[in-house]
Amino acid sequence: MDNTLCRIRDLYRAIAEFESSFSKTYGISLNEGMLLCTLLDKGQQTSSEIADALGLSHSNASKVIRSVEDKDLITRQVGKEDKRQMNFILTAAGRELITRIKNTTYHLPELLAKAIRQTE
Repeated sequence: MDNTLCRIRDLYRAIAEFESSFSKTYGISLNEGMLLCTLLDKGQQTSSEIADALGLSHSNASKVIRSVEDKDLITRQVGKEDKRQMNFILTAAGRELITRIKNTTYHLPELLAKAIRQTE
């Protein structure tokens, strides 16, 4: 019998365990952390670009953006060429937090660590 569903369940649990620890340590969710990482790597992004980068619906991306914005980790910037376009950029606090996160060594649940090693 194929064990795929059970392995996915186990991975989901490992991710949930990691997210709980991550959230307690940094005060942000994984999606919020991935948004900060995206802005650090790519610079300013529109909400559509953020949604695509995170693999979220536009509605869910808007919620994550709003949450990170409320924490003063990102800010809005009106587009230079198109004033209707809104871009998001890291604040100094957001840059400091994501830099600290990226420079941290994590203790990952073994199943999650193994899955990550397989993708490298």
